[in-house]
Amino acid sequence: MRAAILNEVGGTPAVGEFEDPKAIDGGKIGRVLVAGLNPIDRTLSKGGPYGPPTIPSVVGQEGIAELEDGSRVYFRDVRKPFGSMAELVPLDPTKIYRVPDGVDDALAVAVGIAGTAAWATLHVRAKVAAGESVLVLGASGVVGQIAVQLAKLAGARVVAAARHTASLERLKDAGAADETVVLDGDYAAALKDASAGGYDVVIDPVFGGPLEAAFATTKFGARYVVCGMSAGPSATITYPNLIGRTVIGHIAVTVPPNVTARAYEELVTHVRKGQLSVETERMPLDKISEAWDEQGSAPHRKLVIEF
Repeated sequence: MRAAILNEVGGTPAVGEFEDPKAIDGGKIGRVLVAGLNPIDRTLSKGGPYGPPTIPSVVGQEGIAELEDGSRVYFRDVRKPFGSMAELVPLDPTKIYRVPDGVDDALAVAVGIAGTAAWATLHVRAKVAAGESVLVLGASGVVGQIAVQLAKLAGARVVAAARHTASLERLKDAGAADETVVLDGDYAAALKDASAGGYDVVIDPVFGGPLEAAFATTKFGARYVVCGMSAGPSATITYPNLIGRTVIGHIAVTVPPNVTARAYEELVTHVRKGQLSVETERMPLDKISEAWDEQGSAPHRKLVIEF
């Protein structure tokens, strides 16, 4: 089968022929329709955070596959050496979720890893409630875009913050963000001005400097959820600002499978009803090297490899 193959640690995947997979653990073989590209794919290719990757192996953690009966499923966490960016994939029966009719393949995969991460930070970690004030940092990324929309659907007052102004404008025009803050220059004052007295919840996929500025704008009793570190792996919190706040580090593997399944079902329902959308870009498998490089430059949209 044709696939995007990683042939060296830290290298760029190349299209080539790879062995066909066999069904595992009572699962089925799916015909891949689209595969999602994520920042974690590049991280895993370099040997982090779980150690050196299998060489050679197929890249990709998630996708949409068609079964023999013509139904579509979302799948994730493919067992190596296989991956989502191949014509065929061995499906883990515990990690596939039905995709309802009327939901575009690209959107169905966009709300997978990124969408369930955003959902879990809000509903499992922060337990956001209607009427609360929520700040979403990195709101131009896929996780951020989804978190902004989910917070608004939960009845919160939402402030979206990012460097990419076009994405912020789209979120505000769509009614998902009540206020926006551009993370440029002296943005600490802008975050405070937009907080309307302080944030109850902060969703932070960036960490680093933005955390230091955002943390100072939280209310007593606030929940601060970190789910990434695109702005750097370290930050400083002063003790006075920490008092009365809860800081939570989120990673997907700590969420029970049944909760992830419920999250995905809710997300695709929002998509089907037109309540949730993500910017996507489809690229053919033959352009995996270009897509791989583009992912490394924070594209502000979901990159989707199609077959």
